[in-house]
Amino acid sequence: MARPRPRVAAAAATAAAAALVLTGCSSSASSSSGEGQLGFVTVKGTNISKADIGKREDAPDISGETLEGQQAKLSDYRGKVVVLNVWGSWCGPCRAEAKYLQAISEKYKDQGVQFLGVNTRDSEKTNAIRFEQEQGVTFPSIYDPAGTQLLKFPKGSLNPQSIPTTLIVDRDGKLAARGVGGQTDDGLESMLQPVLAEQKQ
Repeated sequence: MARPRPRVAAAAATAAAAALVLTGCSSSASSSSGEGQLGFVTVKGTNISKADIGKREDAPDISGETLEGQQAKLSDYRGKVVVLNVWGSWCGPCRAEAKYLQAISEKYKDQGVQFLGVNTRDSEKTNAIRFEQEQGVTFPSIYDPAGTQLLKFPKGSLNPQSIPTTLIVDRDGKLAARGVGGQTDDGLESMLQPVLAEQKQ
């Protein structure tokens, strides 16, 4: 019978998501070999990688229901710089960086910057909602417990490599920068500001 196949496929997708990005809640960088050939470089002494204009790949169209029950889609923010943060309520570095993400989101909200979270590996949505309330996070997060949205990222791109990961998507919907591990306000702005400055170029 063919009925078990969807379950097998679902289990395989979940396992693949885990292998792809859920390498553990880590605050250390995870560099890929050959990054120069792929058109992006890791900034020495940091866990941040950046891609030059003209060498950026399209960001996948992450979409789904937010923790608040609204529909959200990354492509809806085309024309803005998007800060995409992958997080889980169970993750210590996620908790540590939340105040910085919120502060930077407020600082740049009137400058054409949109923050969007992707909550993953939280089997209970209530845990993620409680996290946001406790940390004072007000920007939306897509609820993606199985990591299916994260599987949309192309292999070898500036993709999420662990949790937390923060990505900067430029105004054309392309992956411009990635910070692996928990970020501070300085780290976030070092990724965000150069992409924001491209506005008039």
